Amino acid sequence: MKLHELSPNEGSRKARRRVGRGLGSGMGKTSTRGTKGLYSRSGGGVRPGFEGGQMPLYRRLPKRGFTNIHAKNYAEVNISQLNRFEAGDVVDPVSLIEKGILKNVRDGVRILGNGELDKAVTVKAHGFTKTAQEKIEAAGGKVEVL
Repeated sequence: MKLHELSPNEGSRKARRRVGRGLGSGMGKTSTRGTKGLYSRSGGGVRPGFEGGQMPLYRRLPKRGFTNIHAKNYAEVNISQLNRFEAGDVVDPVSLIEKGILKNVRDGVRILGNGELDKAVTVKAHGFTKTAQEKIEAAGGKVEVL
């Protein structure tokens, strides 16, 4: 058997329905949409969430909380990921992107204290947790807030 000899199983493929191709086809004129009304028009149909005039679910449910429009969305990096750098390197947002640790900086870079650091590196970021700062300094590195 060769690739060009393969074919789908009998009955597994069905021809698509071709509507609007003349009265004799049985699916001509109104193209199975019926006469008049919302669904017969082009672009017709109801919007998402519409329940026929009944109060829709998204309006029946109570509102809760709010979204803080001033909240900062930091890109987070764990201490253990900084072991990819050589001793004495300067770790900043640009170098983190180059090493593939981050895809984008968002509103800033925040260093978290998970893991261990065994190299002395200078880390420049927008924020540090207390444990992260302690571990960087314990390894002989420096912390600089941007």
